[in-house]
Amino acid sequence: MEEQIRLAAFNWLKDQATVYGDVLPWDLIQKGFIFNDERITLIGQSGIWKPRVFEKVPISITTTYNGPYEDESFDDGSFTYKYRGTDPFHRDNIGLREAMKKHIPLIYFVALLPGKYKAIWPVYITNDNPASLSFTVQADDSSSIISSLQNSPAEAISDDYENARRSYITSTVKSRLHQSSFRERVLHAYREQCAFCKLKHPELLDAAHIISDGDERGEPLIVNGLSLCKIHHAAFDSNIVGVRPDYKITVREDILIETDGPMLKHGIQELQDKNIILPASKSSWPDVERLSIRYEKFREAR
Repeated sequence: MEEQIRLAAFNWLKDQATVYGDVLPWDLIQKGFIFNDERITLIGQSGIWKPRVFEKVPISITTTYNGPYEDESFDDGSFTYKYRGTDPFHRDNIGLREAMKKHIPLIYFVALLPGKYKAIWPVYITNDNPASLSFTVQADDSSSIISSLQNSPAEAISDDYENARRSYITSTVKSRLHQSSFRERVLHAYREQCAFCKLKHPELLDAAHIISDGDERGEPLIVNGLSLCKIHHAAFDSNIVGVRPDYKITVREDILIETDGPMLKHGIQELQDKNIILPASKSSWPDVERLSIRYEKFREAR
């Protein structure tokens, strides 16, 4: 029965992602879903969560936003998840140890902002580290779920190839996680609106890097980001528009004199010399030095 519920949980999360995107609200995942007339909750106040219908092994682990158990990295190929408290034999820690022994897949909810979680599944406990009171967690792809639930502990794959494969998958997951975190933090700082046109539909907004993330100065920080709708993000990235260090918008000269339809006129040309919409907190305003560097590149492209 527990195997069927886990599979149902993974399928339910997949369905929710098609509706909400890859970041889910707390209320949704805390409420969970119905399986055989029983409500299955996926998250709760305890970071290691076991629905009441489960005997021992949890269904999920959760990292709270700016909480004491925030994950660290051994390297890009794994997460570190802290024990529940300091007792290695707390029932929650025993449950995760059992998941490791039996190769049972879990869900990892990572808080990007209060009340907003990135769901990563399946993940596996791959090592127990009593000295640091932590477990090693790695992600896998969905094709591993059925085979892992059918395996006995003795059949669990643990060779070098499997570890390398999971390390690669986990590295990819962590990269996407950082991108999602950057987007959520930037949009939150700008009150979920475009800094150029005030569009307030989050599904149409992006977090644009001022200095690209491929540059050593392109850290995923709010001060290196702008909340932009998809059209203005593309215009900014392609140097059709630029942002001066005084937070005013400049439209490229050839675009200003071009004649086209209302989108060009009202969506781009009328931005000339307008102030961008800034975050409420001055500590989140775009970094002036980064804007200066980026604006010089815009001028060179004109």
